[in-house]
Amino acid sequence: MARAADPARALHVAFSIAETSFDPAFASDAASDAIIENVFDSMLDYDYLARPVKLVPRALAAMPTVEDGGRSYLCRIRKGIYFTPDPAFKGKPRELTAADFAYGLERVLDPAVKSPWLWLLAGRIVGGDAARERAAKTGHFDYDTPLPGLEIVDRYTLRIRLTAADLRFPYALAVPNLAAQAREVVDEYGHDIGAHPVGTGPYMLGEYRRSARIVLVANPGFRDTRYVPTGPIPAASEPIAKALAGVRLPQVGRIEISIIEEGQARWLAFLNGEIDTLDQLPPDFVDQALVDGKLRPKLAARGIVHDVLIRPNTYWTYFNMTDPVVGGYTREKIALRRAIAMGYDVGTLIRVLLKDRAIPANGPIPPDIAGYDPTLVTQAQVYDPAAARALLDRFGYRDRDGDGYRETPEGKPLTLERWSTPGSASRQGDELWKRDMDAIGIRIVFQQGKVPDLRKMARLGKIQMRGDGWNADYPDAENFMQLLYGPNAAEENNARFDLPQFNRLYEEARTLPDSPQRTRLFDRMTELAVAYAPWRLTVHLFEDSLHQPWVSDYVPHPMRSENWMFVDVDPHERAKRR
Repeated sequence: MARAADPARALHVAFSIAETSFDPAFASDAASDAIIENVFDSMLDYDYLARPVKLVPRALAAMPTVEDGGRSYLCRIRKGIYFTPDPAFKGKPRELTAADFAYGLERVLDPAVKSPWLWLLAGRIVGGDAARERAAKTGHFDYDTPLPGLEIVDRYTLRIRLTAADLRFPYALAVPNLAAQAREVVDEYGHDIGAHPVGTGPYMLGEYRRSARIVLVANPGFRDTRYVPTGPIPAASEPIAKALAGVRLPQVGRIEISIIEEGQARWLAFLNGEIDTLDQLPPDFVDQALVDGKLRPKLAARGIVHDVLIRPNTYWTYFNMTDPVVGGYTREKIALRRAIAMGYDVGTLIRVLLKDRAIPANGPIPPDIAGYDPTLVTQAQVYDPAAARALLDRFGYRDRDGDGYRETPEGKPLTLERWSTPGSASRQGDELWKRDMDAIGIRIVFQQGKVPDLRKMARLGKIQMRGDGWNADYPDAENFMQLLYGPNAAEENNARFDLPQFNRLYEEARTLPDSPQRTRLFDRMTELAVAYAPWRLTVHLFEDSLHQPWVSDYVPHPMRSENWMFVDVDPHERAKRR
């Protein structure tokens, strides 16, 4: 069967957070990235069904050719791929070329873009750091002078030269935020480029009401794409592979996305059939949906399907290491952060708030990633309020005025300020933090804001404490350790942790192939992260997803959050069951 995407087939989904931008080089939140990975093309992608996950070509004609032992990659772009029509193209068809990928990479390097994805390229592309330094001095990134590390060999071939051999660099080429972009589109929309995504992917932006509603429509000019398995497929996914055989992708003609931040509202919308998939079951409703980790019979009887995804992820509360209250590298500041960590009850978080749909995190590296150690136990991350109180006493954090709350060693008021998002789940989280900090004599207050605003504040160093987390962009420990790498402080290192010893270990690990030696470096980095406590590690989450009986060919992927082009919807079945 080779039918094109049917406009009558619409997939209805909901995001729990609002988008920030559809500019690949600038956006970094899950909502924005879900749109980006469906509108734009990266060079590489992941096989939809293969497990373990496996890289495959997306906009490339074949996997990159590795040259010079991993110091250079030759990337051949598939011919005949076109951008969706846009006024910036003056009515002419616009083919994807090697220059568009070079431009997309250069925008990440441009200091004016303030890309949170710079860590993927900083120090790696030959000439990239020098170009950034010139741009910082002149206030203008020179896009017209070719970088030696981004050689456009011909119209369809790009050679990427690295400063050092890196056999994991292909993972970066699968990150949607390093997608190709057309320079004339960016020039046309300027600072508003984030609201005008123009790509070559399976979908294009149809309707858009900021922070409320997003509609994607199938790209009518999308190249002929069929699913061809390239690796081992679990037995449970074999029927889906069979159903997808020969089917032209994407299958559905519209993706209708609502922004529904409150968990109860998302849950009710799913029960009422108003949304077709619930990618992450809100913790407050786990007991209504599951019993002993299995879908409740009454929901199964409705044809609802439950999937459990062990996505590589880690969650924590970070401390701003430049903050005058909780930051710093002196012994008393380290002791304060350790005491806070030991005073916080992750067991209650998992049991009560998360309904046992998580396991404790004892380091930055999650399960299924090389370097994860389930046996690691560190006192600084174990709930022990008595030890926390003793540590605070030892380092001079005492209650001097008898109000029940401690002051700093200098006798100044000690108040923690933790930021969170609106909603019942966040309120419950704040209540747990208040209970636990009261128990060790530390005053804590709470501020709230929407995720896009909080991310902007964090990059500017304006947040003292906040809970956050990370889903793997690629299956390697480096992807998690970069969150504590000092030069990333203005990007994804929201703790602004900058420890020279940690930085050196990270840089050394980037140059090594997968090996016990490299794993030992990550072990040492974990020890340093726990010792200096820029994070209070909390959990690795299970992701329970539900989808309606009229949704087919749906499989959660450990690396890709929204594989919409593979999913199908039966509108007749929907009408019959609703």
